[in-house]
Amino acid sequence: MAWIQEAELNFVERLCASVLKVGPMPKHVAFIMDGNRRFAQKCRMERAQGHSQGFEKLAETLRWCLNLNIREVTVYAFSIENFKRSQEEVDGLMELARQKFTRLLEEQENLKKHSVRIRVLGNLSLLPGDIQELIAQAMLATQSYNKCFLNVCFAYTSRHEITSAVSEMALGVEDGLLRPSDLSETLLGKCLYSSNSPDPDLLIRTSGEVRLSDFLLWQTSHSCLVFQPVLWPEYSFWNLCQAILQYQVNYPALQKAKMLQEAAYQQQQLDVDHTCVLEQTQPGMAGEMGGTDCKQELILKYTREREERVSNFLLELENKRKTFLTDLVKGSTPFLHV
Repeated sequence: MAWIQEAELNFVERLCASVLKVGPMPKHVAFIMDGNRRFAQKCRMERAQGHSQGFEKLAETLRWCLNLNIREVTVYAFSIENFKRSQEEVDGLMELARQKFTRLLEEQENLKKHSVRIRVLGNLSLLPGDIQELIAQAMLATQSYNKCFLNVCFAYTSRHEITSAVSEMALGVEDGLLRPSDLSETLLGKCLYSSNSPDPDLLIRTSGEVRLSDFLLWQTSHSCLVFQPVLWPEYSFWNLCQAILQYQVNYPALQKAKMLQEAAYQQQQLDVDHTCVLEQTQPGMAGEMGGTDCKQELILKYTREREERVSNFLLELENKRKTFLTDLVKGSTPFLHV
């Protein structure tokens, strides 16, 4: 089955979509696609077939999201913890990934038509080499598309993502690109795998489990969390509509919380800049600066310098990650030439 389906909604679905669009719509939806194995057991089929049915449901769900003008979707495809499953099941999941990413590369015209950018978030070095190459080709082939975004979390856990971000910041300080005072929650967020995406507005988990399973823990602090009892392969358009309605009910409170958080971050950064300027000022001058324009000018100057350091560091980090992908593609037999 194709990753991006062309079918339109039926009349009743279009009617429902029109009603939903009167209210605030989520721009970014994340899915924990849980229940494939239980679905396979329920239907007396092999686990691998259950996972395959789960992929088909993902393709259908992406079509619904396109029709609802939801332009960014993030899915939890494979956790680092999943490597602890039986070797047979892990091998089956790797083979399914191999098939689906190969199919994705064959659908480049369709991806270009809808301008869908593919991003795979996770520790790719844990994956078989050929799958790493396929993923790198898919990401590089679609890197210029900017209307729709599909983020696939593969070999991912949120703890690993946060640890990796902290390590990158520490390396930035060690290399002289950053000062210790430059480190902040905002900067950590910009070092995550998902740094190019806004935080999800809505997170949906199927199968009735009420937990996040180490998925987007940092990014979903102000997201609407919806837990639904349906198994993922049985997910329907109406389940998605129900989740969106729940998001709309909670929208005012979510927006208020986001605004308060952003204001707190800005004030926190202003306080840090002010403290750094005072620490760099000679003790005898600190009192003379009080209540003068000189103090404000020094703070603004320090802020500009900090922002420049952070910007240069983030550019280095982005180049490092892109180089990792291009190095994977070189020497392979790619669909894409870079």
